[in-house]
Amino acid sequence: MRRAWTGPVLMLIAGAGAATGPFLQGRTGTGAVLVLVFVLLAGLTSPLVFPRSVGASQARRRSAVDGRPVVFWRPGCAYCMRLRLRLGRRARRLYWVDIWRDPAGAELVREANGGDETVPTLLMAGRTYTNPDPAWVREQVSSPR
Repeated sequence: MRRAWTGPVLMLIAGAGAATGPFLQGRTGTGAVLVLVFVLLAGLTSPLVFPRSVGASQARRRSAVDGRPVVFWRPGCAYCMRLRLRLGRRARRLYWVDIWRDPAGAELVREANGGDETVPTLLMAGRTYTNPDPAWVREQVSSPR
């Protein structure tokens, strides 16, 4: 759990450090903008932006019942963030598995990617897709099953 928050916390610390100079020089506007930018970046790289993660076994069981895809991701991954943001509200239709919190999910990703933990990895209808195009995923989620 701590590993997932390391990046966002470091981002906040860096933001505080970057804003200290302008605040001490009396440029409060610049300091406030820097703080705001770093808080926004910390939020975007945190697990808070993603739908609630479920375990890999639970996600696979649910997916077998309703046919919804499973996305294996990890916090701080730019490609996972791109997929999440491009899906918008449709992201709730997928099952999200944080591989840093679920060893079974991490193992499945390594099996699918030749030993690498390459994310996002999508599991749909028994097939895995590594770093799929967000437009294609959006199309798959939008199509009636």
